[in-house]
Amino acid sequence: MKQLYLSVLLIYTAMNASAQEVLWQKDLKSSTQDFLSQITTTIDEQYLIAGSTIQPGSGMRDTGSSQNHGYDYHLVKLNQQGEKAWEKYFAGQNHDYLSATVATQDGGFLLAGTSYSEKGLDKKEASKGGSDLWLICINEFGDELWQKTLGTASDEEAKAVIQATDLGFFVAGNVQNSSKGYGSKDVWIIRLNKDGKEISQLILGGKGLDEVEKMIPTRDGGALLGIYSRSSEVSDSGSGVRNTKGKSSSELSANSVPISQIPKASSNYGEGDYWIVKLDKSGKIEWERNFGGKGDDHIRTLALTSTGFIIGGESRSERSGNKTVGIEEGTDLWLISLNENGNEQWQKSYNFKNRDILMNISTLLSIDYKTTKGTLLGGYTQAEGRIEENDETFWMLYLDHNGNEQWRKYVTGDSRQKAERLSDLKLNKDGSIVLAGTSTEKLGMESWKIVKLRDQQVQQLIEKADIKIYPNPVYDYAYVEIGYDFKDADITLYDMGGRLLQTLKTGNNITKINTQSLVQGVYLVTIKTNNNKTANAKLIKK
Repeated sequence: MKQLYLSVLLIYTAMNASAQEVLWQKDLKSSTQDFLSQITTTIDEQYLIAGSTIQPGSGMRDTGSSQNHGYDYHLVKLNQQGEKAWEKYFAGQNHDYLSATVATQDGGFLLAGTSYSEKGLDKKEASKGGSDLWLICINEFGDELWQKTLGTASDEEAKAVIQATDLGFFVAGNVQNSSKGYGSKDVWIIRLNKDGKEISQLILGGKGLDEVEKMIPTRDGGALLGIYSRSSEVSDSGSGVRNTKGKSSSELSANSVPISQIPKASSNYGEGDYWIVKLDKSGKIEWERNFGGKGDDHIRTLALTSTGFIIGGESRSERSGNKTVGIEEGTDLWLISLNENGNEQWQKSYNFKNRDILMNISTLLSIDYKTTKGTLLGGYTQAEGRIEENDETFWMLYLDHNGNEQWRKYVTGDSRQKAERLSDLKLNKDGSIVLAGTSTEKLGMESWKIVKLRDQQVQQLIEKADIKIYPNPVYDYAYVEIGYDFKDADITLYDMGGRLLQTLKTGNNITKINTQSLVQGVYLVTIKTNNNKTANAKLIKK
């Protein structure tokens, strides 16, 4: 792992200029093909970089042999300044690919990946047959709290994980040729409580291939699924599962966990469609929608807005089906805005030439969540038969609340390698932007590249309060956010009788405080910075 770069970032602007400041860049070098899956921002704006790596000499841990055991889970946590806080690996005896992570409310993380390993090394449970889901819950320091292997005799793969409002989890993945499924690949959803105990399972799919690509939490405690669908609906004729009134079957797994089987109720418009499914907090389907043209339309990502959701991916379809925008060249970006009931608000198409690949969408919301200030898209472009100057380069596209383009930029960073592919990006509450992806001169030797920058245009949209506390009311931990510039600050906690309970120093805009020892009641949090600015707010302990 190399040094932290504070050099000037080279940014190529394809539209109107918007001045940007580079805060830091981190390059994590590798000699193998490293997969970077996701960057997860904690509540206090630290960053967990997650992916899969072959560790040099990893086999020496248990056998004395230099032979490795394939890909392992690889985690690097960076603090707010981009400095490495810690680095961890979790290894089985075969390939293990880390797909998704989520920051938990207590400051830890749940990791979800696909494992081909039997019991051994860091893996504590045996394989269920084929590939399985391997879940590991860790604390903020990377120490394991619990782990679980989920699977059947079929092959399963993990794709996404979120934490629900009850502090439990939704885990989303895919299962191939399942006896309880409907096609060659179906979607598998597992609900867990906060300690990893299974609550329920859901299998949904059509007559063909359905792959979940993204899942996000909804404000009502449920989940929204973005599924790439190459399947038709399942009629009740001969299925014994669902009739025209939409009833579904439910049975118990070997662990006495309810398994619901829901067949797809809508047909595709073309070769591949966006299939959107809304689940309530108990994991039941509230609504589903299909969007597509006559060609192949591949959903990639989802995001919350003030009025509903934005769904986005890549399209090869002209105007057809229920697609109302065309394509310009190769594969274009296709975005659809939905309200909370899944009804369409608008559609937009964007083009960078050649094959445009959308990796993530991040929205900027007002403090009261009633207004969408803007939407940031991130991805990269691949050549299709010809090479453009900016192919294989990180790009960003910034939109207003109606999907109108404001600016677009190519980001090359401290150095420009032959192939640079963005894996994820996040638009933080303070207006800063973090991009994470792979960078290489030779395919098969990808390194990780993480860049944090600040955009002046986005900064102007940020609403700042002197002090914010969340969640509030609080259980075990609270986060104190300071809304103005400072170098050092003192955070002090008092009870309502004026008794001093806790004091800590910070140089971060968002700081975690421990409230486990507090009894139920109301408390006062005050801050005082090095430039003599002060503020206070009430904290309510449940």
